[in-house]
Amino acid sequence: MARHTPLHALHVGAGAVMIDFAGWAMPLRYGSQIKEHHTVRTAAGMFDVSHMTIIDVRDAEGGGDGHACAFLRHLVANDVARLDAPGKALYGTMLNEQGGIVDDIITFRLRDRFRVVANAATRERVFGWVRQWAADRPVAVAERADLAIIAIQGPAAVERFVAATGQGGAVALPRFHALEADAWMIARTGYTGEDGLEVVLPAGDAAALWRRLADAGVRPIGLGARDTLRLEAGLGLFGHDMDETTSPLESNLGWTVAWAPPDRAFIGRAALEARRRAPPATKLTGLILADRGVMRHGMEVETAAGAGVITSGAFAPSLGCSVALARLPRDAAGAARVALRGTPRNARIARPPFWRDGARTV
Repeated sequence: MARHTPLHALHVGAGAVMIDFAGWAMPLRYGSQIKEHHTVRTAAGMFDVSHMTIIDVRDAEGGGDGHACAFLRHLVANDVARLDAPGKALYGTMLNEQGGIVDDIITFRLRDRFRVVANAATRERVFGWVRQWAADRPVAVAERADLAIIAIQGPAAVERFVAATGQGGAVALPRFHALEADAWMIARTGYTGEDGLEVVLPAGDAAALWRRLADAGVRPIGLGARDTLRLEAGLGLFGHDMDETTSPLESNLGWTVAWAPPDRAFIGRAALEARRRAPPATKLTGLILADRGVMRHGMEVETAAGAGVITSGAFAPSLGCSVALARLPRDAAGAARVALRGTPRNARIARPPFWRDGARTV
């Protein structure tokens, strides 16, 4: 039986088309998926992302200070020491010993702990991985199944959130920062390529916030539009654009690896340094379809430098054509051909993102 978020009854009551996503019953769309997409690009939409994994990490009682930070510096390829004050956030990856991506995550530094937000599809794997590496360290690790997450995204998102809640501190919040307001964590982060917030709050508060946001003009958005929004923004999806067999260096995430200081022995560092000395044969980059049709995951791509494969593809409503992320030969550039149902179609290689902050970028 699929798991339900605290907002499940509201989704069903609104007539949402529900699907199974990683074992959770989630809304795919409430009406027109394309209309929902444009709502986020032009105004404000809200997403139920309570299925995502939240893990709090803190120093164990009586264990002294700084152990949680040291632990996460070992666990995450980016350097959590950069979070030098409460309220800062950091995007990065957790790697296995071979340099493959266990998951991509956001780590927040809060007043008395760190908070890791990971994907829903990797929940058991990630929580088990964190506990495994924490077993011999003076840290306390807790999965926060008592919390919900609502993402409010779009050019009017912050304004309407403040109108609904009175949380005026969100206006001045820099991107990739968070503030704590009683039991809420309000973060200026997102997965759409637009401005907005993600609110982590007690599960019992979620339905009331959802209703207040709706009264302020924020429309509910399903997972279908969430996928086209993130693809236009060039944001990868674990299990499609990255997994445990691919490293950050071949997943357009090399920028998230903090190589300094050289003595920080994060998990997978040795393997990743070997790949760095001999660059991977492939790269994750973008495709824009010049012909009619829609590119999809798994379709074959031909370039002058060799063959590749699409990892994520869809029709991009903001661009009026199909775009994709694809794993291609490292030297691939210019024109490409994509096999759509056995018929070659013309495309061009373009570095993502395709859309960011209200404008086309390619």
